[in-house]
Amino acid sequence: MDLEFLQSMDIQILVGVAVAALAIVVGAVYLFASTKSKGCLDPENFKEFKLVKRQQLSHNVAKFTFELPTPTSALGLPIGQHISCRGKDSQGEEVIKPYTPTTLDSDVGYFELVIKMYPQGRMSHHFRELRVGDYLAVKGPKGRFRYQPGEVRAFGMIAGGSGITPMFQVARAILENPKDTTNVHLIYANVTYEDILLKEELDSLAAKYPGRFKVYYVLNQPPEVWDGGVGFVSKEMIQTHCPAPAPDIRVCFEVWPSTHEQGHDWTP
Repeated sequence: MDLEFLQSMDIQILVGVAVAALAIVVGAVYLFASTKSKGCLDPENFKEFKLVKRQQLSHNVAKFTFELPTPTSALGLPIGQHISCRGKDSQGEEVIKPYTPTTLDSDVGYFELVIKMYPQGRMSHHFRELRVGDYLAVKGPKGRFRYQPGEVRAFGMIAGGSGITPMFQVARAILENPKDTTNVHLIYANVTYEDILLKEELDSLAAKYPGRFKVYYVLNQPPEVWDGGVGFVSKEMIQTHCPAPAPDIRVCFEVWPSTHEQGHDWTP
């Protein structure tokens, strides 16, 4: 064999190795992407997720952080969808309620629920008893709402109490997407100042995206010093703080459950 032939063989071997390595890398990326895009939820069967952190936000509101199977796992919840959570009430009977995480699929490795617990709420009892290390049974995704980035020019959102969680999820997804230029106008109503959920997070979004996100708080029993709305959400408030009706405008509101316990869907 002459030197030229050996060099040719060496080049062919190197090219073959490079192609094989590239195929392995591409396959791994595809497998990772497929696994990540699939998510951890099952729409037909309940799966259990471990509670790793519980943070009390007020006397009847807590933030629950649940661990996903791996640090790179995504829950697999489309924007505007919710999950069904299963637990037991004070009588030991099974209860299932829908909830919307405040996290997105970009928050890998975990998901969070902000829960307002009512004295007579059946699922509220389950969350009151939930401790770090316990597991929560979850099924999903569920819901009629679908959102595609850029499908409208602006969103008007009207929420009350714990109904803020689906609104917050969608607002975050819109604002944090650099390719989405949709504006968001939120009217958020509560009884007292202490009842306002996710206020720090909402104010942070308003400060970070001043030209695209506006939030107007309404209280039925406001403190002495208050510059927001007072009473119930009125026609005048909606006209002032929501975008005017147009083909490229969508206004959404939260639907209260009959028991007044958190567990909702929301409707455009």
